[in-house]
Amino acid sequence: MSDHYYSRKPEVKSNRSTVIFQRHNRSIRFTTDAGVFSKKEVDFGTRTLLESFEVPEVEGPYLDVGCGYGPIGISIAQDNPERLVHMVDINERAVQLAEENAEANQVKNVKIYQSEGFGSITENAFAAILTNPPIRAGKQVVHDILAKSYDHLVQNGELWVVIQKKQGAPSAKEKLEEIFGEAEVVKKNKGYFILKAIKR
Repeated sequence: MSDHYYSRKPEVKSNRSTVIFQRHNRSIRFTTDAGVFSKKEVDFGTRTLLESFEVPEVEGPYLDVGCGYGPIGISIAQDNPERLVHMVDINERAVQLAEENAEANQVKNVKIYQSEGFGSITENAFAAILTNPPIRAGKQVVHDILAKSYDHLVQNGELWVVIQKKQGAPSAKEKLEEIFGEAEVVKKNKGYFILKAIKR
């Protein structure tokens, strides 16, 4: 499994490049690399999730599960400077890039660390969890992230997920309904579903 982004230590040779992401009339500069997710651009699913996300009314930090080189977590942290945003990924190369990208974009309200799913996350009172889950890791890993998110949210905290229809959006929605009682399709765009579930 070490030949793609869902690996602790990607074996593919490092080949860094730069991505410029335009958001809210500002440019965010990301360093990317081989062996991390969507290294050539901020992918459409991530962009759709960021466009759809609405700040929940409850207080608490946010969490980006599977942060990659940092586009979701860093963007959300810039939008919400009063909130701490935890960013985690199994991939140590991605974590290093996310740390460098937060520093390069002068984003201080982040806590970035390596974690396989929720394995290293000790905080369990998040107001929002966002994820573009690691589809290539398999359905079990994705559904485990959905299930464990529930226990790490505050009451009325929200889970936001982006997933393609062809990669399991309908079954992910069913799983969220099983865990949370209900789940909403906030947006559909070019085969991508934005799902939201609230912990009641």
